[in-house]
Amino acid sequence: MFLSLRDDVAAALSEALAALDVDTTDLGIEEPPENVDAPLASSVAFRLAAERGAPPPQVAEEVADTLDTTGYEYLDRVSLAGPYVNFHPSKNYYDDTLAAAGDDGYGRLDPKEESVVVEHTSANPTGPVHVGRARNPIIGDAVANVLDFAGYDVTRHYYVNDAGRQMAVFTWAYETFDEDDLPDPERPRADYDLVRYYRKGNAYLEAANDDEREAAEDEIQSILQGLEAGDEATFERVNEVVEPMLGGMGSSLERLPVTYDEFVRETRFMRDGSMDEIVEQLKDTENAVYEEDAWQLDLPDFEKKLVFLRSDGTSLYTTRDLAHHEWKFDNFDHAVTVLGEDHKLQAEQLRGALDLLGNDTDQLESVYYSWVNLPEGGMSTRAGTGVDLDDLLDESIARAREEVESRLDDRIRNDDLTEDDVERIARQVGLGAVRYDIVSKQPTKAITFEWDRALDFEAQSAPYVQYVHARTCGILDEANDVPALDSVDASTLTTPEERALLDVIARFPAVIESAADELAPHVIATYTREFAERFNAFYRECPVLDAEEETRTARLALVAGARTTMANALGLLGVAAPESM
Repeated sequence: MFLSLRDDVAAALSEALAALDVDTTDLGIEEPPENVDAPLASSVAFRLAAERGAPPPQVAEEVADTLDTTGYEYLDRVSLAGPYVNFHPSKNYYDDTLAAAGDDGYGRLDPKEESVVVEHTSANPTGPVHVGRARNPIIGDAVANVLDFAGYDVTRHYYVNDAGRQMAVFTWAYETFDEDDLPDPERPRADYDLVRYYRKGNAYLEAANDDEREAAEDEIQSILQGLEAGDEATFERVNEVVEPMLGGMGSSLERLPVTYDEFVRETRFMRDGSMDEIVEQLKDTENAVYEEDAWQLDLPDFEKKLVFLRSDGTSLYTTRDLAHHEWKFDNFDHAVTVLGEDHKLQAEQLRGALDLLGNDTDQLESVYYSWVNLPEGGMSTRAGTGVDLDDLLDESIARAREEVESRLDDRIRNDDLTEDDVERIARQVGLGAVRYDIVSKQPTKAITFEWDRALDFEAQSAPYVQYVHARTCGILDEANDVPALDSVDASTLTTPEERALLDVIARFPAVIESAADELAPHVIATYTREFAERFNAFYRECPVLDAEEETRTARLALVAGARTTMANALGLLGVAAPESM
């Protein structure tokens, strides 16, 4: 309803400005401060003050006097607060908000008939998923969820680097070393098993004498050349390590949980000839130069040239990625890529090369993120491996379980929790703490994951907002007579706390719109914290189950709407919405 109210406000304000014979392109519509009893306001008086030759408060009064709110479904009246014109919604606005919040899909926007491919994670299949890279799948999955909820047709891709030198080294090492010469795997899973060969191979290359290293490099080069030549046997050799590695890494990612619609292989664009076509097109451009034994692009606005073909005929990651992106442009309306900040130059050069090839790069958007760190001493770091995502998740679940068990005696709700219930809640809270703590920050800011903050039930963390959902479930379970939300008269909800909660529920679709437009899922996290504050104030000041009948019915409807809204918001972030805590 908020979006419809905003449309009504825009229409009424545009008509008023046209009547005053002033420009209507910038209406200055915004959300007012918390202490203003209106969901929307306009600051247009500031813009018009010079033109009208009057101070902003006087201009605001002139605009308000000209505004006609009759005939609008959701706009009732306007008021003034200094230079601001405030817009107050009609009874229909609140009734329809409460009714809409009873729908399980509340907040979902209308279909846009536009397709989006979201590429995220895309970690090289050379070892278990590392904590430092965990921000990519968490942000990427949330971006995809938000875009889907905003009405786009979303496809989730993991782009697999199965063609570069690292994979050639991995394949050579796997075929060269005996398992008896390797340490025991850290976990009984394929990625932990195979990474031992990769580490062994790299250690060997560093320590080998010149003759040994030369012999190894000849083998590695032959694998690279085989891939470039499209040799099927070489592809199969490389896939002996790639396929099980992806399976193992996928097991870690599913715990978050993160899933993909397709794993798109780099080698796909070598095998279908599209990469070779790209190379020839690049050579024909006036920006192509052959320097330092390599074909390079001298792109405008970049000091560093982009190498796209080595002297030995082998391609580079970016060359293959150009073919990959042209394929995306052919199959999707929009392409979103989630990348670490260290890939920013490469991504910008990629865009420049795509422009040079005649592509519409307005289709392409990138979300950059900084790293996730752990506080020193927070977890043990295995030599050569860093901290794996599995270690972080195990630790978070264990700590969450301790926190849940410590609170069992203080629970107000009298549903006896079984051992399975405690385990379920520990997993929901533990995994939620990791995802929420990471996705709630602006991606470009480096963050340090701190246990005490992430698992704090009182602070603005995952448990804090998850507990709101659990509390709504507890109230509704105890009531056992939840009304149909479309049958409730919202005008019964008159206290400031009731109105504030209904207002924040109404705003949810607009938050979805904003998060999708900005590719910023942290906007949803910020919303859940505000929502939790509004709900907790309502819970403190407005008894539900003991209220008189009409008030009880209306408040139960409001709690039901709050439950749906919080569940959907948490779902977009990939955080579980526990029914009990």
